Amino acid sequence: MNYLDEQDPTRDRILQAALENFAERGFKAATVREICSQADVNVASVNYYFRSKEALYREALVYSFKEADRKYPPVAFANDALPPDDRLHLFIRGLLMRLMDEGQLGFHAKLMAREIADPTAALDYIVETVMRPRFKALRDLLPHFVGEGWHATDIDRFILGVIGQCLVYRHARPMVERLCPAAISSPGAIDRTAEMIFHFSLAALRQFGRENKEKA
Repeated sequence: MNYLDEQDPTRDRILQAALENFAERGFKAATVREICSQADVNVASVNYYFRSKEALYREALVYSFKEADRKYPPVAFANDALPPDDRLHLFIRGLLMRLMDEGQLGFHAKLMAREIADPTAALDYIVETVMRPRFKALRDLLPHFVGEGWHATDIDRFILGVIGQCLVYRHARPMVERLCPAAISSPGAIDRTAEMIFHFSLAALRQFGRENKEKA
């Protein structure tokens, strides 16, 4: 399934309502009746389009990624003609902007935070259809900075190190807002934070590359 496929308006309306309800209440607490009421459709519509609450939840997760990609196109993954530095910078900026978006897209980050904290079967589907292809793209990108010859698990550690610097601003946001609010106080501040994460990561990755080359 291509998660970027266009859907009909009624289906999208149900998915938007599902995304908001699941993000705010979680899978167990959100009800199909509440979702349908918000979407202004009858309960039978969920059965028609999705067959079950579990399938609706899974598709709401997919829909949330589609909406995130619309607002923050995954340029870093789509254009391998760009220089590696630019691709890494775009990846970090896009990820941080998604995570910190407090508009309608904020439901995407909330839902993913819930899913990571309390995984359902839908997480396996999201990993295989959305996350794994992107992780593979990063696996192909990172050797440009650290060089060849690394164990695959070490490349994964580098990737998780980069991603982790972004995730802390989302998952520790209440603490960040109290300790150092200026770091994320505005879109410009978030953009500056993304730039610093990029330069920090780039310097570290290149240092690993130099040390690895010296050992060879």
